Amino acid sequence: MPITLQSTVGGFSAEFMRKLPQLELAMIAQGLEPSDFVISKDPARSATVPFIGQFFYDYSVFAGEESFTVTEPNDIVFLDYFYKRCVAAEDPPPPPAETAPRPGLIRRIVNWMAQPV
Repeated sequence: MPITLQSTVGGFSAEFMRKLPQLELAMIAQGLEPSDFVISKDPARSATVPFIGQFFYDYSVFAGEESFTVTEPNDIVFLDYFYKRCVAAEDPPPPPAETAPRPGLIRRIVNWMAQPV
């Protein structure tokens, strides 16, 4: 099943919809189930200019109990960002003596986003 999409601003662009199956295939290759994910697109709270309209959108990704939100100018920039996070190389594995469970995708993305620039 595909990723669930929600929008309060008129849906996603046609280019986003054409590229979405590539993202879903990349997720499956990484051991992720696309149907576990919901992507929501909403207007960014502080990015509206009178007479011009929306400059940025908030994209929220939900997977189980975890979620994160990023603000991007358009659907394709968000899709590229999310695709890179899904296929990003993992941190080096812990030493063999450690048996801690591996964090999920959302936790890895949140940890990556929390790092200083």
